[in-house]
Amino acid sequence: METPSKRIKELGLSLPPAPPPAGLYKPVVTVGNFLYVSGQGPMLNDGTLYTGRVGDNLDLQQGKEAARQVGLTMLATIITHFGDIDRIERLVKSLGMVNCTPEFSDQPLVINGFSELMADVFGSDKGVGARSAVGMMLPGQVAVEIEAIFELRAK
Repeated sequence: METPSKRIKELGLSLPPAPPPAGLYKPVVTVGNFLYVSGQGPMLNDGTLYTGRVGDNLDLQQGKEAARQVGLTMLATIITHFGDIDRIERLVKSLGMVNCTPEFSDQPLVINGFSELMADVFGSDKGVGARSAVGMMLPGQVAVEIEAIFELRAK
């Protein structure tokens, strides 16, 4: 069986640094067989954030790239704060939040950038879970923020 850590290497993915918490919360919490990942922004490899507003100074494709970058940030956060990414059985649920104009209505297409990456890393059956995609204003003008819940395999 191919593991997520092997897939990350095979895909040649470069993970950014895991961001420190931006407030009083834990980046990752485990409860039973579930791993909850706090909202992640699109951290770039140089430690800066991908910022902008879709429908204003970012287009759909740039929003999708930002969502993919959030996925890379989330993988880095899981590895840093949980350790064993290969214990993840499947993605259960994600909530994608897009910083966009009120007129922009393609939030699900933006969040596909994250979903496609998870399918690439965890497989098309286990990397695709339930999902919500909404538009809103986000802290620090980050382009996209995503939180997720993963099911863990028993040790």
